[in-house]
Amino acid sequence: MRDVLDFAHIDATNIAEAGGKGAALGELSRIAGARVPDGFCVTTDAFRRTLVRVPSIDALLDRLARAEPDDHAAIRTVSADIRRAIEDSDVDDALAAEIGAALTRLGEDAPCAVRSSATAEDLPTASFAGQQDSYLNVTGRAAVVRRVRLCWASLFTERAVTYRVRNGFDHRGIGMAVVVQRMVFPDAAGTMFTADPVTSNRRTVTVEAGWGLGEALVSGRVSGDVYTVRDDQVVSTAIAAKTLDARAAPEGGVHEAPVEPERRTRPALTAPQAVRLARLGRSIEAHFGRPQDIEWCRVGDDFHIVQSRAITTLFPVPEAEDGENHVYVSVGHQQMMTDAMKPLGLSFWQMTTPRRMHEAGGRLFVDVAPMLATPEGRAGLMESLGGSDPLLGDAMRTVLDRGGFVRTDDDATAPPAGTAPAAPPAGTAPAGEPSAPVEADPALVDELIRSAEASVATLRDEIRDLSGPALLDFIRSDIAELRRVLFDPRGLPLIMAGMEASRWLNEHLEEWLGERNVADVLTHSVDHNVTSEMGLALLDVADAVRPHPEVVAFLHRVVDEGREGDAFLDEMAGLDGGPQARAALRDYLDTYGMRCVGEIDITRTRWSERPAALVPALLANVRNFAPGEGERRFARGLEEARRKERDVLARLRALPNGEDRAARTKAMIDRVRAFAGYREYPKYGMVCRYFLYKRALLREADRLVRSGVLREAEDVFFLRFEELEEVVRTREADAGLVLERREAFRSHEALTPPRLITSDGEILNGRYRREDAPPGALAGLPVSAGAVEGRARVVTEIAQADLEPGDILVTAYTDPSWTPLFVAVAGLVTEVGGLMTHGAVIAREYGLPAVVGVERATRRIPDGARIRVHGTDGYVEILDRLD
Repeated sequence: MRDVLDFAHIDATNIAEAGGKGAALGELSRIAGARVPDGFCVTTDAFRRTLVRVPSIDALLDRLARAEPDDHAAIRTVSADIRRAIEDSDVDDALAAEIGAALTRLGEDAPCAVRSSATAEDLPTASFAGQQDSYLNVTGRAAVVRRVRLCWASLFTERAVTYRVRNGFDHRGIGMAVVVQRMVFPDAAGTMFTADPVTSNRRTVTVEAGWGLGEALVSGRVSGDVYTVRDDQVVSTAIAAKTLDARAAPEGGVHEAPVEPERRTRPALTAPQAVRLARLGRSIEAHFGRPQDIEWCRVGDDFHIVQSRAITTLFPVPEAEDGENHVYVSVGHQQMMTDAMKPLGLSFWQMTTPRRMHEAGGRLFVDVAPMLATPEGRAGLMESLGGSDPLLGDAMRTVLDRGGFVRTDDDATAPPAGTAPAAPPAGTAPAGEPSAPVEADPALVDELIRSAEASVATLRDEIRDLSGPALLDFIRSDIAELRRVLFDPRGLPLIMAGMEASRWLNEHLEEWLGERNVADVLTHSVDHNVTSEMGLALLDVADAVRPHPEVVAFLHRVVDEGREGDAFLDEMAGLDGGPQARAALRDYLDTYGMRCVGEIDITRTRWSERPAALVPALLANVRNFAPGEGERRFARGLEEARRKERDVLARLRALPNGEDRAARTKAMIDRVRAFAGYREYPKYGMVCRYFLYKRALLREADRLVRSGVLREAEDVFFLRFEELEEVVRTREADAGLVLERREAFRSHEALTPPRLITSDGEILNGRYRREDAPPGALAGLPVSAGAVEGRARVVTEIAQADLEPGDILVTAYTDPSWTPLFVAVAGLVTEVGGLMTHGAVIAREYGLPAVVGVERATRRIPDGARIRVHGTDGYVEILDRLD
């Protein structure tokens, strides 16, 4: 293998030899109309051969690998030692001669750009932009060879090492190539994004331009002109005051000089040039198959392309089979599960829900454009989804207000055939439900719960001994039973009855008594709420643990050691009081062990599989509460609800027509208390079935591993259900596909899903259009009344929660699995949520003031800050930032 490759011999398959930048330039040189300055690449083989000659390099790399990600001092010290060692190393004579010959082909003493090109640079999933070094206007063989060595060393700058650590790259597994190109001295230069970098709109090209080499522009030290191009037209132009111009220095390198006053506000591009550049960008995008971040130079009226990389921050657009415009709404924001899902989890959810769902970035989306196209559909969506999540409502309204994007038919009275759902996804309020009171029989609640429990028991018996194709066939057929129970037509009226009664109470009592969100108190401690019961039940487990210091100390060690699995339960049985504590926790897991964070993804680890996830919450209960707190908590909530009921009814009777108003209100109070708790049950039943499916599939996966079909049992998580059926039937699996899916999942995990994304790729997260919050307050949706002050505890994982009484939980989202933490806190703030999502329902029942839908709450609220949560008005104030 040669150590130097011309661009003509490099393409996308040569990343391992030429690095990301080198491979991209080789591809760019093949695109018609894309003028790429001539050049060559010093390969990674040359880098590695030089690296092995560096004294003590293995010991230095071992020290770097042992450094903790947050130990910046250690990373800085070791990285500097590695850089010095590489910079002081010699380039062998053969490589120097080969570089010299390649320079001769470019032109004797032609100025060059010498640029780093790491194998983990300019990749579709990680750009590493600006992490390694580049050098401009370098002349002569000796100078180029020295800059090659400096580029190699820049693989170990502190910023590059830190970036690799955060993105999971192994320092030893990355190579460094170096690109050497003929230098271009442009009149203007800049960047171009073939998708809008702010909105992600794929139909918009954004061009930024400045004078000279553009180094100050790319580094962010100055602003450039910004041209927005759409459909071959410049739709907006912002001309900046361009104060610096990077130019070639006579002695080599570049220097910055002030721009002459008369040129500072002169456009760096004409409109036709911006359009021509955008067209070129589209050609480059088409070649690479995804939106690109492109660096360009203009010499006279000619454009040169010096770099192109994928825009790694864009959220993928759900695929559509037609050319129509689509409006995709995030399922995860409705389900309180915005994390990426594995392929098996995606396919199970799609088999479960009656709606058609589109995949993008490991998440699911529903196209609501057909419903937005009709008056009835629009009204239903804005009332249900928009009412529950005002940010989503505002995003949908923004799309509609633009006109022309969504095809509308104001004479229509219903969505097109086949687009209206028969029922909502589990746990989500359906679009377009009637607001009038619905008929519902309270006796049905117990009946439906008993029926669902019997169905799960039957499944447990029938699936126990199945394997092979028979197991997969059984699961596919049982999905029909899951849907029958989940979407039982008798259950939806019960859920809607509770929701409608709550809405009626809030609307009428605010009108009659001037009190907001009264239903929040009236629904404390309702019956049949399996999620709130789960939180109280863990308090009972704490009662079994608290009297036994040896058990408490052991559980602290479980947390400190980061135990996995459930082996610690058997160890606990040998301690004083251990059998009682173990039995209590086992009973809890028998009832609730199928739950976990992100439980709608069947592949997620359940509490029964990792009981240690519950131990921090259990220990907090042991520490913070006296025996019997679970029973007291329920009784206290029930008394608060009864007291509020007596107060409301007495005040109503004192009003004109008071007896009638009180009677109607009493009926609605009885109604909401009869039905509010049942809303949590259908999803619980679904998760019970998912766990039984998962255990059976993992048993089958173990058999496939033993027979050599799969490498490890969890490979099944990266297959869709229909693909798994084929693997079980043929006893053959595509290991390459599984590896590709694993890598895709890792990249999906780093993405932030939008509430709403259009088929143009434009992301709309909406905003609160309100002026009632104090200056500096963080606006959100009020979902549980009251106000509370306390210490903010920003928690991203349940297993890492360290809560004290009076703390306010701040997190991205809460699904039912977060309920055990609710008993230990005084308030709740989340980034995602709605009026009827699980966190809101449980916060109301527990009497916790709560505000949800607070954009970037986990980043804007410092952990340990004192905050005030206004659960009635819907905003959060940061009072101070001291722990």
